[in-house]
Amino acid sequence: MTTLSRRTLLRLAAALPALPALAVVPALAVVPGCSRGSQRHRLTLASGPVNGPYAIFGKRLADVLERRGDGITLQVRTTSASVENLRLLGSGQADLAMGLGDSAADAVVGLGPFPSPQPVTALARVYLNYTHLVVAAGSPVRKAADLAGRKVSLGADGSGTAVVGERVLNAARLSKPVRASRLGLDESVEALANGTIEAFFWSGGVPTSAIAGLTGRMPIRLVPLNGLAAELSRAHGPTYVSVSVPAGTYGQRTEVPTVGVPSYLMARPGLSSTVAYEVTRAMFESRDSLPGPESPGAHLDERYAIGTGTVPLHPGAVRYYRSVYG
Repeated sequence: MTTLSRRTLLRLAAALPALPALAVVPALAVVPGCSRGSQRHRLTLASGPVNGPYAIFGKRLADVLERRGDGITLQVRTTSASVENLRLLGSGQADLAMGLGDSAADAVVGLGPFPSPQPVTALARVYLNYTHLVVAAGSPVRKAADLAGRKVSLGADGSGTAVVGERVLNAARLSKPVRASRLGLDESVEALANGTIEAFFWSGGVPTSAIAGLTGRMPIRLVPLNGLAAELSRAHGPTYVSVSVPAGTYGQRTEVPTVGVPSYLMARPGLSSTVAYEVTRAMFESRDSLPGPESPGAHLDERYAIGTGTVPLHPGAVRYYRSVYG
């Protein structure tokens, strides 16, 4: 298989057709202010649930931009995460957004939860999310197919977790449907603890603090999802990768194979190329302070950041990566 150089990838990214701008009032406000330029830019970032990894990342990015004095301020908007974020981005109600790579790829072409293509671009691939399928330690569920007929939380409405959860169930070819509910992470943890559900899905970094906290209340187990990444890639595109949750993450003795999905920092295509460049540059120059506590070791790296698959890079991001690669 031929491996493309990063310079070639950047040329391909630059050659992608421009996405049409929406006829809406953009979320970016420009007002006079003291900065390196003559304008101050106020951006909105659609993140995720309060205290979740996306919201933490967004808050830290906002702090970085404020300290740099580039004239860019960032308001972090809490949401249910990926799908809602991409809709907000596509409608012009957000300038930046966090999103799972599979949801972003669907948004570009108008598949899954997106009835039509959304005008969205990427600034960077940020870090890898691990799909968690959590059950009580004594549960008879040993593989995804064993969820048939059981009470399962797929993730909150409008979240990327729910998209992944549904696709995992389809790939597992259950003999009958699950009794599904749509709960966020904290609600799912409580529901498993009190026995109102038998399993829940979550897509996030490892360890996820809410799940680690659950181990102090009850013995739990991660259900292996080995082999399903290839099935998901065949059905939905190459966003999915086979990864393993390291041994000991939640007290388990061995690593647990699962499905990995990258997270992207997204931008509306109409965002100023200069602003997109500055946000991307700020993110990488302050990389050590940005990863949330639920993603240890997930330090940003330009070598992998351009790997956004079918999601086009914003021209401002391309400009930054060219400045790094030469």
